[in-house]
Amino acid sequence: MQDENTNAEALASATVIASGKVQGVYYRKFAQENAIRLGLAGFARNLPDGRVEIVAEGSRAAIEELISLLHEGPAFADVAGLDIIWSSPSGEFPDFRIKR
Repeated sequence: MQDENTNAEALASATVIASGKVQGVYYRKFAQENAIRLGLAGFARNLPDGRVEIVAEGSRAAIEELISLLHEGPAFADVAGLDIIWSSPSGEFPDFRIKR
């Protein structure tokens, strides 16, 4: 039987789609800085429809903390919502980058 701490430390991956005023307001950089601080790998990129996609891999607890921060966003963002899809980590990301 696993306890919650083990589950929190289990490796996971989440794809987060942020909607609202999230482009042109430092949102990708905000995501990158916090992901790096939390020891996560992955990327953040703008989508053509005005949303931002964030893919984060690492401990589930760290990803959940990042998601909590992404709900708020940087000062000039107005996050309307986050769509989150959890999956198994791919291990393909050496670090966390902003994709252009």
